[in-house]
Amino acid sequence: MKAAVLNQVGDDKLELRDDVTTAPVGPQEIRIKIKACGVCHSDLSAMDGTLPALTPGIVGHEGAGEVAEIGSAVTSLAVGDHVAITFVPPCGKCPQCVTGQSHLCLIHTISAFTSPRFVVGGNPAFGYAGLGAFAEEMVVPADAAVKIDDDVPWEIAALLSCGILTGVGAVLNTAQVEAGTSVAVIGCGGVGVAVIQGARLAAATRIVAVDPVLEKHEVAQKFGATHATTPDGIVDLNNQLNFGMGFDYVFDVVGLPATIRQAWDLTRRGGHTVVVGAGRADAMVSFSAQELFLHDKTLHGSFYGTANFRRDIPRMIALWRQGRLDLEGMISKRIRLEDVNEGLQALRGGGSLIRQVILFD
Repeated sequence: MKAAVLNQVGDDKLELRDDVTTAPVGPQEIRIKIKACGVCHSDLSAMDGTLPALTPGIVGHEGAGEVAEIGSAVTSLAVGDHVAITFVPPCGKCPQCVTGQSHLCLIHTISAFTSPRFVVGGNPAFGYAGLGAFAEEMVVPADAAVKIDDDVPWEIAALLSCGILTGVGAVLNTAQVEAGTSVAVIGCGGVGVAVIQGARLAAATRIVAVDPVLEKHEVAQKFGATHATTPDGIVDLNNQLNFGMGFDYVFDVVGLPATIRQAWDLTRRGGHTVVVGAGRADAMVSFSAQELFLHDKTLHGSFYGTANFRRDIPRMIALWRQGRLDLEGMISKRIRLEDVNEGLQALRGGGSLIRQVILFD
């Protein structure tokens, strides 16, 4: 089959190959024929080493497809089922799962770094985050898939797997934004726009989009931002809207020390700073001991939108069906697997304002 292969961390391009096969399907695994996959900034982060990835490997983690084969012990899914996938499958039995933090389950995550999912040119290869959705097929634990209705378009289902759950979930699950409050969002790409939609769903009254790319301001306002500004203009806007006191909730969707620090500084005393962006392991952020005590703010990490995959995917679909969550508008371009490097380059250069989706035949 065809797949886009990352040969080594640091490569700026993927190699499109047609000599790729999946690993055999184990008793508790399934084989999925991928139908659509979003091009996410985390794929770039895997390529440049910001996020951990093993090579050679197949990247791509925001996908949906059709079950083509099930293992002998799988009872929750059947061949022909339409599914969305997750890169943090809940095992359902570990302490994190049974205490309501299934997004922090490590059982399958650890396996992803020890179990090759593919064979490339006769050699074992890994799937990024245990998946590898830039391939026509992949083998994953059955826990990594949830059945969806057959009438949900593939590209819509793919967005749910990462970007939507991460962004909307950061608002509704992590921060639990209250109605009538003020929100600022730093970084307005695909996930940032999902955060803005989440803030709108939560009935925030002021939603400020902060991004240096002016074209993203109009996009952000289309999805619910009430104001938009560049990073240089946010201080004046804070003075105008909040008398300089700060916002109730500020979301950093970039993951750089400077933007995290800016988010903290924009948060009012007693407010909430939420870090959604995936930063590097060696990127350090400084706070004084006095300000942590004195300002009584809450600093949240938000991994995968604190999402319960099996609960939140149906919720997002229901909101989409009601017209309250715009998923069609989140797709900027539909591309082929053969065009993935051009898509990644557009994302790298900031030219992809929201999501590009790879459609498979």
